[in-house]
Amino acid sequence: MEYTTLGRTGLAVSRLCLGTMNFGWQLGEADSHAVLDRALDEGINFVDTADMYGARDYEGTSEQYIGSWFARTGRRDEVVLATKVYQPMSDRPTDRGLSARHIVMACEASLRRLRTDRIDLYQMHHVDRSTPWEEIWQAFDVLVQQGKVVYCGSSNFAGWHLAAAQAAADRRGRLGLVSEQLKYSLLTRHVELEVVPAAIELGIGLLPWSPLAQGLLSGALRKEREAAPGRTTTHAAPRVQEHRAVLERYERLCAGLGLEPTTVALAWLLSRPGVTAPIIGPRTPDQLDLALRALGTGLDDETLTRLDELFPPIGKGGPGPEAWAW
Repeated sequence: MEYTTLGRTGLAVSRLCLGTMNFGWQLGEADSHAVLDRALDEGINFVDTADMYGARDYEGTSEQYIGSWFARTGRRDEVVLATKVYQPMSDRPTDRGLSARHIVMACEASLRRLRTDRIDLYQMHHVDRSTPWEEIWQAFDVLVQQGKVVYCGSSNFAGWHLAAAQAAADRRGRLGLVSEQLKYSLLTRHVELEVVPAAIELGIGLLPWSPLAQGLLSGALRKEREAAPGRTTTHAAPRVQEHRAVLERYERLCAGLGLEPTTVALAWLLSRPGVTAPIIGPRTPDQLDLALRALGTGLDDETLTRLDELFPPIGKGGPGPEAWAW
């Protein structure tokens, strides 16, 4: 396993982060525990969840499964644990968003479900345009001072949101954001215009979610031919037709390299500036293997150029305004 530091912090995290959105929605408790067992045995120490993942009637099932795994294995201190706050957790209008009240109450609820005394990385799941940053950071300050939260992060922020959040934290003399979860893959590169350069400038580590574009970059056409079960053959299937031409060329390129499409897609992300750890979501322990291979897979300049030709960046590439104006 390879490790790096999270953003500008000194916290060591694995170059792959185990995402647990499948826990509860697609995997039962025993299967979820098996994935956690395998991930940690392979050296992954970074686990990401959210209060709303796997939720049935706002139960926070994914967090519950992680909590029961901690109770069974006693491996809490081996894990850098990340979860999120923002989404509705009841029908009450106060149980959503980033009000100070909801942040504090949601944190307490997550701690109970996770059966732990702290959250290593507490992330704002979305921007709350109705709540001022002073109120948001006040709530996070309380949780940090109480030892219930160690680091703060964001998810699905625009570049200017990162700047505004960090400026407000700086005014309070606080560390502020150390990570940003963003939708980023070969098929989704618009974040390279402003989010990525803003994060790099501010020392915020990037945690790409959906690195395989909902399965499209994991050998979707081959799975279609083989009628293999999985995400690509279910809700992502309509997108296969939309991207069929480029996926055909992509899978031929991967075959010529002797590499699986999953491995190439993750290796590409691992080569991108500012990326700390792509978030992977295996449904079985064996599915971890292809992701782990990406750690030892270096893509040469010719391959990177061919990937840019297949999946061109926005505009002229790189950050704005050069990408669209210069």
